[in-house]
Amino acid sequence: MFYAILAYHEEEVVESWTKEEDAALMTELLQINDRLVREKRLGPAARLGSTQGAVTLRGDGAGMVIDGPFTETKEQLLGFYVVDCPTIEAATAIARDLRRANPSAVYEIRPIVLYLPGAPLEALGREIASFHTLYSQKLQRPCGGSTGTACHRLGGPACRSGRATHSKSCNANIVP
Repeated sequence: MFYAILAYHEEEVVESWTKEEDAALMTELLQINDRLVREKRLGPAARLGSTQGAVTLRGDGAGMVIDGPFTETKEQLLGFYVVDCPTIEAATAIARDLRRANPSAVYEIRPIVLYLPGAPLEALGREIASFHTLYSQKLQRPCGGSTGTACHRLGGPACRSGRATHSKSCNANIVP
């Protein structure tokens, strides 16, 4: 069964971390991601951008788009993981591992009743290059370009070729 692990945190707290503090946390989280990838239990994962760049669609009919998430909560959804576990207890154990790495975050675990992986996204190739640059700088280590490395583990796709060139020739081979 697939489960979503939704990661909530106070955005102001996360944004107040120094680059070193953020990189240290990401290093710990990537160790968990590595283990889950080796166990073939981790699906898509993403670290979401700031709520400052978010919009909300609400209302009747076609709805109205308003700036920001405007949720009535102290914490904001800042990321998610999709994991393949036999029980909710097993998914909760993964969330506990994430919480040990980031004890001030809140994790919500929900069964996924419908999972549609979708098609490879054309724009994803540009996002991978951007993601690769950002996280190799934050982690102060190169991506290495292979499936399962930083730019592929956190929201990036795997490459059928087993390597990531971050070029158009590789983008055609991306799998979600």
